[in-house]
Amino acid sequence: MLYHPEYRARYAENLKRELPRVPLSGKAADFHAFAKAGQKLIDLHVYYEKQKAYPLKHVENPEARLDWRVKAMKLSKDRDAIQYNDFLTLLGVPPEAFDYRLGNRSALEWVIDQYRVGRDERGQITSDPNRADDEQYIVRLVGQVITVSLETNKIVANLLPLAL
Repeated sequence: MLYHPEYRARYAENLKRELPRVPLSGKAADFHAFAKAGQKLIDLHVYYEKQKAYPLKHVENPEARLDWRVKAMKLSKDRDAIQYNDFLTLLGVPPEAFDYRLGNRSALEWVIDQYRVGRDERGQITSDPNRADDEQYIVRLVGQVITVSLETNKIVANLLPLAL
């Protein structure tokens, strides 16, 4: 119910200030349809790392050495490519991947922004999302987040109209 576009639009101001209140559907069939969609969303979001990665085209720079480490990814201006690092660019990001939003930005934009090497203010502690035991984890994660976003959009698009 919290994903339903009608619910989000109608209660947008309330959701900014207070905990969401979930309306009950009067019909058992509606309840079961929402429950089934909710279970699909739970499975999709909780097990996002088990989702099949969206098939992005990997374009390797022949002048750069093979490298799977991320320092800071960048989204192209037309939002159809991700500059992963000097070695790799990921092409073919579907525009619909940006429709699933976490607050004021898409899940994909969140990953691109958060999965970067950073240092605290004093430069004492480095935050590094790269995994020594799985070098391609972040490349795969980008594809999985796109898959989760697209599948979430499909589930939400098929929700029954609300009877509020």
